[in-house]
Order: sequence, then structure tokens, then C-alpha cells
Amino acid sequence: METSIKVLLVDDHEMVRIGLAAVLGTEDGIEVVGEAGSGEEGIRLANEYHPDVVLMDLVMDGMDGIETTRQLMKLFPDCKVIVLTSYLDDEKMYPVIEAGAFSYLLKTSRASEVADAIRAAARGQSVLESQVASKMMNRFRHPQAEAPAHSELTDREMEVLTLLAKGKSNQDIADDLFIGIKTVKFHVTNILAKLGVEDRTQAAIYAYKNGLAE
Repeated sequence: METSIKVLLVDDHEMVRIGLAAVLGTEDGIEVVGEAGSGEEGIRLANEYHPDVVLMDLVMDGMDGIETTRQLMKLFPDCKVIVLTSYLDDEKMYPVIEAGAFSYLLKTSRASEVADAIRAAARGQSVLESQVASKMMNRFRHPQAEAPAHSELTDREMEVLTLLAKGKSNQDIADDLFIGIKTVKFHVTNILAKLGVEDRTQAAIYAYKNGLAE
């Protein structure tokens, strides 16, 4: 008997997860083994279920889809991450592909296209939305100058860096952005790693040197 492809859904919109689970549940050879409403939960469930394929949203509170993909690839290099998103902007598309995303689809895709992409990923074949493929081809034809380190920061991380550069504490940042202090600490750790600096002071200096803070 052919083994089903184990799929994990990671999306912070419950109705999206419910819809995907319902649709994929009717597809032969595909089994939805778990649903995660955040990147952190996605990592936990991946460790529990060891999925073959992860359908990944990009924009989520806390750990976004880019960082979740990066962490999944470190922990489960054989897992195939399929991005399923509404976003086509370069600031999200290229970083998640560089983080290890295997395929990239838009949420306007038909259910059959998502199912086909899952089966293709299980066979080791990538599927890219046509607009994504065009953008990547153009990038190769017209290579850009090396992007600064802060180009890898998410919008939320940029907000945290700006406040950090103003000398605000983790608690102050949490209060200003209406997020938990653990989430702030998580963002600060990511910021230091992405900027290649050792502490908050160096991060603040980087922000001022690069015009990211006033």
C-alpha cells in the first residue's frame, strides 16, 4: 500500500487552515497530520509528526514564515516547505526562498494546484507561481548589488530595532508594540543574528549608521 504524504499546515488564520484541511482531506495519497496557528507551534508539531511537506504562510505574529522555514530546514532538512501566501513582494519572496522554501504558491491557487504541488514536492520537484518564476528570472538577468544586512529583517524586526536604537527596554518595546516580552526577546535575538552583531549596543549603532533610527 502506498504511503500517504504527511502534510502540516502552518497559518495563523483558522478559517484558512480549516478550508485547506477539508480540501486536502479529499485528495488521495495526502494526509493532513497537523495544523499550527503560529511558527512556534509549527516547529513543535513538525517535531511531533515529522511531516513530508509543510504548507507555510508568510505573515504571522511572533515567528514569521521566513524564520519558521529557516528553523525547519535546520531541524528537518528533508522536509519540503511550500509557501502558500498572498504576498509577491521581493522583501518576503526572496528571503523565504533563501531560507529553504521548496515551492511558492499564491492563495489564489486552485485546490487542485496545491494538491499537485504537494505531490510534486514529495517527488522532489519544485513548483513556482508563474509570477514568482518571472521575478526570479529577471533577478538572474539583472543581478542587484549585495543587499545590506538589515534587508533580511522583517517589518516587525525593523520596528523592534528602531525602538531598541532609541534605548528602550524589552518591556518598553513590548508595551509600544502590544506584544509579549518573550516575543520581543525572540525578535532581538533574530535581529542580532541577521545584522551580525553581538549585542544591543552594536545593533543600535548599526541602526544609526544606516539611517534606520533618528
